[in-house]
Amino acid sequence: MDQTQIEKYKALGANVFYYRRKRELTQEQLAELLGIERNHVSNVELAKAGVSLDVIFRMADVLEVPVHKLFEFRD
Repeated sequence: MDQTQIEKYKALGANVFYYRRKRELTQEQLAELLGIERNHVSNVELAKAGVSLDVIFRMADVLEVPVHKLFEFRD
């Protein structure tokens, strides 16, 4: 994966982290609500793993944000 893609994964992870903390959820709680492992949530937030669109859509629902908010990459 090239550096541009890595930066996008980092931005996505930062957004997941931001909205998870805004909802006052732990990684464990978010993982349980999504039906995935806690370490997968951690790996997404740290840009160490990709995530399927199914999980992205569920994540947006659980975090109570429109899907596009997870992809708003700030400079």
